[in-house]
Amino acid sequence: MKRLVALLAASLVLPGAASPAKSNDLAVEVNLAPRKVHEECARMEAGESRRWHWKSTAPVDFNIHYHRGEEVFYPVKRDGMRGDGGTFTAKSGEDYCWMWTARDATAKVEGQIRK
Repeated sequence: MKRLVALLAASLVLPGAASPAKSNDLAVEVNLAPRKVHEECARMEAGESRRWHWKSTAPVDFNIHYHRGEEVFYPVKRDGMRGDGGTFTAKSGEDYCWMWTARDATAKVEGQIRK
């Protein structure tokens, strides 16, 4: 009986046997003090899409941006929002960042970015 229990226990720790599937989804849950920033970044190749949505307890400025050298490009930019969502499709391969900036009040931001 002890051998059977030992064999069953060993089978549960085989490499990969109990590994959760990896996900490229990003969850956002953050409290932002006034004028503070939070961003979530992910590499996207040209033509790749991500669905996203978020909500906030106070108005925040929101954007999706990427950097090329010293320049910053904003494919999506919204000011004073309490929530937003959509599907973003990359026009070029870049490291894209979803960024929230609290305005004059503390804001709790919650949302998801899904592949």
